[in-house]
Amino acid sequence: MRRGHIAVVAAAGALTMLAAVPAHAAEYSSALKIKGVQYDAPGRDSNSCATGNTDEEYLTIKNYSRTATVNLKGYVVRDSTRTNKFTFTKNHTLQPGDYVKLRGGHGTDSDANNVVYRNNCNFIWNNDKDTIYLYKPSGSHADTHAYTKTANDRDGNGYITYHG
Repeated sequence: MRRGHIAVVAAAGALTMLAAVPAHAAEYSSALKIKGVQYDAPGRDSNSCATGNTDEEYLTIKNYSRTATVNLKGYVVRDSTRTNKFTFTKNHTLQPGDYVKLRGGHGTDSDANNVVYRNNCNFIWNNDKDTIYLYKPSGSHADTHAYTKTANDRDGNGYITYHG
């Protein structure tokens, strides 16, 4: 085979590989990524503020930068319907390698305990399928993941890991 033909075959193979990547697997330029989601709280779902388990549903967001500290103020998390969303309105800093669990229900936000509460007793994630969007304060995408219970939750515990 001649060199010109090799280059054409290699380019065609690269294009084929690019076309095979699903749209929901797009990578965005961001230090913050969705590490995982507890989309189905253990037990029977109850959004009662007094006795419910919405605080057992959470999203883990991690700072994957090796050097940059990131302030979560202004970041937005939402689901596929766009009606369920949360905006980080307070300063909450993540050091390189640090993470935060965004929990449902009511509680006290804590940098030391890596937790922020949505102060909302409604569940944000669907138990069968949903899409999780993380937006930067500028409005640009930081990370997005779609899931289905049957395809992504192999052990059936209601938790899915995205970035290790």
